[in-house]
Amino acid sequence: MVDDNKLIEDYELKPVPDEERQGWFKQTMVWIAGIVALSATALGGALGSGMSLNEAIIASIIGTFLLSMLSALCCAVGAKTGLSTALVSSFALGRYGSMAVSVIIALSLFGWFGVQLDLFGSSLNKVILDVFGINIAPSILIIIGGILMTLTACIGYRAIEKLSLVAVPLLAILLIGSVFVASKSFTYKELNDIAITTDPLTMGMAISSIIGSLAVGAIIGPDISRYAKSVKDAAISAFLSYFIGYCIVLIIAAVLAKATSEVDVVAIMIGIGWGTGGMLVLILAQWTTNNTNIYSSALGFSVIFQKIPKYILAIIAGMIGTAFAIFGIYDHFIPFLNVLGVLIPPIGGIYTADFIVRHHQYNFSNIDSIVKFRVNSMVTWCVATVLAFMTTPRPTGFGLFTITGSASIDAFLAAFIMQLIVGFFLKSKQVDFKEGIA
Repeated sequence: MVDDNKLIEDYELKPVPDEERQGWFKQTMVWIAGIVALSATALGGALGSGMSLNEAIIASIIGTFLLSMLSALCCAVGAKTGLSTALVSSFALGRYGSMAVSVIIALSLFGWFGVQLDLFGSSLNKVILDVFGINIAPSILIIIGGILMTLTACIGYRAIEKLSLVAVPLLAILLIGSVFVASKSFTYKELNDIAITTDPLTMGMAISSIIGSLAVGAIIGPDISRYAKSVKDAAISAFLSYFIGYCIVLIIAAVLAKATSEVDVVAIMIGIGWGTGGMLVLILAQWTTNNTNIYSSALGFSVIFQKIPKYILAIIAGMIGTAFAIFGIYDHFIPFLNVLGVLIPPIGGIYTADFIVRHHQYNFSNIDSIVKFRVNSMVTWCVATVLAFMTTPRPTGFGLFTITGSASIDAFLAAFIMQLIVGFFLKSKQVDFKEGIA
């Protein structure tokens, strides 16, 4: 029983102890495994088909650098406190405010788990049919994928880390090998001169797409970085995974798109005779990415349902998500999930700025002293969210104007600046820690 408890212990409601913390290398492997997915390669393919290769590389470098800075800032808070995003948010927003955060994050990630699982089943069905001539019903593949992804999520960080250490090197070999085979008949200049095959992308649109693709993942960084040995380890892993790892994946996908006029990396692998490799990429990429969706979702629900073990919440969420994926119900909820996604970036701006101002109070020993609501933080969240909807393109937002070109960055910066200003003002007035609604 002790061993079983040790296996599933994930410290969802308390700090990760020092002896369980890890260095930057293992943290980087976990992050890269979560980043490399079909959506990432599809985005890189879109850059390659809508821009010159030089432009795609420049956009990838700028976009991933900004993402790495955002991620490092958020991950630093997780590493310093050892707490999940939901618990970190309770210091900034209050107990009930944190519950609202937990619901939004959990529902959003839970929803995308179903969407990604649906994509996994339909894509794997096509790969197996094309390569082996066997037609396995997508619903069966969805169930198998759902079980695998939920299993690692319910065990927790340990299982995700072990899977990542296996998956990342394999994915790297397959992606680098594919780009070598597909592009060996071209010089760099010839690849760069290949005409775009889709509607052209501006540099601003490309950078915005890159940032928006993983902004939510960066905001919930404490869910992973709470296992980092130090702030330095968390920052290094954020830099290596988002700036180096994600950038390389985007560039590889862009090169493949130029060399083959094909955006789908799995289809490219099948086309060059790597059918089994394509299947491995699909399984590993979706597995390592989607289990983090259900994992962080369960962490969020744990703050609300504190008497239910996290692994039980993960199993329940996985079962419901798998059932919804089988029936294709999430096709009707993607607009709703996009709306939830707009609400998340301001949360990162709030807790990072609040941590800068009140970092000495971000201690687990103060968890029982946290007020129900911190009014100034809730107001900041509302204002930044409204701004996010104004700068988010239609139909998700109002699309009234742009600031940085990325609604996620707009919302994060607005919340960060407002929270920082108000926080220093309250600190100068020596407002008590319990400022808020008790």
